[in-house]
Amino acid sequence: MWGFRVLLICFISVAGFTYLLWLFLYRTALIFILKKWCDLLLDSLHVHQHFRVPEFNDGNHYENHLYKLVSLYLNSLPSLEDSDYANLKSGKKSNDIHLSPEANRPIGDVFLGARVSWVKQIERDDRTRSFVLRIRKKDRRRILQAYLQHIHSVAGDVEQRGKQLKIYNNVEGKWKPAPFNHPASFDSLVIDPEIKSKIKHDLETFVKSEQGYHKLGRVWKRSYLLCGPSGTGKSSFIAATANLLNYDLYNLNLWQIADDADLNTLLLRTRSKSVVVVEDLDLYLKAKPSISFSGLLNFMDGILNSQDEKITIFTTNSKDGIDSALLRPGRIDVHISFPLCDFNSFKNLASNYLGVKEHKLFPQVEEIFQNGATISAAEVSELMLVNRSSPSRALRSVILALQSNSRNAEKSTSRISSTSGSSSSVAEISGSKDSVPKDQFRKLYGRLGLKSCSKIGPSDIVDAEMIVR
Repeated sequence: MWGFRVLLICFISVAGFTYLLWLFLYRTALIFILKKWCDLLLDSLHVHQHFRVPEFNDGNHYENHLYKLVSLYLNSLPSLEDSDYANLKSGKKSNDIHLSPEANRPIGDVFLGARVSWVKQIERDDRTRSFVLRIRKKDRRRILQAYLQHIHSVAGDVEQRGKQLKIYNNVEGKWKPAPFNHPASFDSLVIDPEIKSKIKHDLETFVKSEQGYHKLGRVWKRSYLLCGPSGTGKSSFIAATANLLNYDLYNLNLWQIADDADLNTLLLRTRSKSVVVVEDLDLYLKAKPSISFSGLLNFMDGILNSQDEKITIFTTNSKDGIDSALLRPGRIDVHISFPLCDFNSFKNLASNYLGVKEHKLFPQVEEIFQNGATISAAEVSELMLVNRSSPSRALRSVILALQSNSRNAEKSTSRISSTSGSSSSVAEISGSKDSVPKDQFRKLYGRLGLKSCSKIGPSDIVDAEMIVR
């Protein structure tokens, strides 16, 4: 009996001591230190292999897409919250806070029962970045390929859920990113609905046409030329395209490029799923370009421009002075004309900005347009935006602007009266060989055209004729 009491007292004492020790370890975080020491001890008993994932390949020319995937994957790991050091960064919204790895600090992960760790390394020059994977040699053959596929899958899902579009600008031979938050959409574009539908369909079909391009032995890319005066919606079209496809933008400023080699380096550092924008091509060619003509041709369709799933958009005020070699099919796939505002475009703008589909001042506006007055869509939009609280005041301001532009145009009668030459050029654009009578010139003026210069199966527009309203 006495022995049983002793054993019971000992058991209670041991249990109480164990509980107090467990409580002490957890309250003081010593349990994590012991766990860390145990892990280090176990790791020291194994042979490890290390795999480096650099940010760039081949002498810092080609960007390593796996580096981006690993970064997205590590940022999503729950173990990042348990690491000793981590960076806090703001997200797309003001109340979004994200974690990112600290340099030279390990981040643990477990896959198929195997323990691995990652370390982000940054060299002293702050330019060479890489991730280093540490894995037990006995687990390499069993999990490495499956683990990399797992990273690719998880990172793709993370990217699609919270992708923040960026716009990159070339500064001193490097791409400098900035958030891209332009609200433009295809619904807000002031384009004929039928033409808008065809352009949107062309873009959406391009995204799904990888196999069609590769079957024909062609690079999966597409190029557009936007031609029209300033303020006609070219920049809004570019922003709407990026938002529609969820592609990043690369704003390539040709005036900031030193030579052909600089241009090639920038091109190689662009990513897939992106829109490369070259604005005011005609103005650059009229100046003394630092890029050779052959360098520009190679940029458009050379061997270096062979990265898949990329769209290139050129803008120009006029095609005059641009060598036909730059505009041939293969270098420019689709030509889109952005004319000045006409009455139909004006009504679309009034509906978007003022919520007005009909108004007593519409007939007066239509008459002024029929008399040859011109105005840009950007000017109309600004007048409506400033006076949006009063539709009548907004429409009167547009009428005054049209009348002012008409009076200014009358001062240059010599240019306006020579409509015969202009008529023949319009007839050529619309696909007709006959000249256009003078009274039909104004009706043709302002029409949007869309021309496909090559055929790549279903991703292209139905025919190669200019599509007009």
